[in-house]
Amino acid sequence: MTQAAIPVLSLDDAPERLAGDLDASFREHGFAVVRGHGIDAALIARGWQLCREFFALPEAEKRRYFIAGGGGARGYTPFGTEIAKDALVHDLKEFWHVGRDLPPSHSLAGSMPPNVWPEHPPEFHEVFAKLYAEFDRVGDLLLQRIAAGLGLQADWFEHACRDGNSVLRLAHYRPLSGDPAGALRAGPHEDINLITLLLGAEEAGLELLGKDGAWHGVNPPEGALVVNIGDMLQRLTNHALPSTTHRVRNPQGERARYSRYSMPFFVHLRSDFTIRTLPGCIDAQHPDRYPQPVTADEFLQERLREIGLVT
Repeated sequence: MTQAAIPVLSLDDAPERLAGDLDASFREHGFAVVRGHGIDAALIARGWQLCREFFALPEAEKRRYFIAGGGGARGYTPFGTEIAKDALVHDLKEFWHVGRDLPPSHSLAGSMPPNVWPEHPPEFHEVFAKLYAEFDRVGDLLLQRIAAGLGLQADWFEHACRDGNSVLRLAHYRPLSGDPAGALRAGPHEDINLITLLLGAEEAGLELLGKDGAWHGVNPPEGALVVNIGDMLQRLTNHALPSTTHRVRNPQGERARYSRYSMPFFVHLRSDFTIRTLPGCIDAQHPDRYPQPVTADEFLQERLREIGLVT
């Protein structure tokens, strides 16, 4: 298994340089690796510990926070619920979602339900509310650099993502026993959203599908973020920035006995934003693939049906 040749960039780099380097990395891989994000290491470490403590709770306790018919938007989603688009078997994971809190009177409250918080472990609410805010901050900075790389004003995404439907996912891939009958911890898929920010997991397994048709490992340096393009941004840019297929493969041998935890933050547009192909990404060689615009929420609901979270 070869490793993807993704350069390690830094948010501390000069804005113009970072905009160009990010753009080049995304166009080549659909992925980037970024240091210098400024999220406190102690906060991250506490988040990992609370993640382990929550998923170690009895199944009945975790299922108290499962919202039937909620599409997994908030709270707990049980093991084996999600399925990659066009897959035949469900993913080998369970997860918890934290979203944006909006007042009930907000115009977007209907598409963004309130958060639920578990009684145990202590500090869960406090720590993950802080981590959500930090990921939100970093996502905004990255979108400024992405906008500049596309020849847009740096603040182009500010309105598009204001009060956006972004989600922090805490995922647990259980230890494997026996033959999972073709199931993977996460089957080959593309993300739905604009960009995904992922803190490196302690256990390896993340792989991207390269242009050569082979799978390549993605193992960022400790503390760095893996950032990848989602389908919404691919559609917005007429595939100039590709949403690359990726997966989490099953470990072999001794490592199969260990859990894997991950903490992706899915940056979303505001629910009522209309996704319309950027004019600068259309020319004679690249005609508009998506002449019919769609709202972000319409796009999201279609994809959630495809992955089995809503019916």
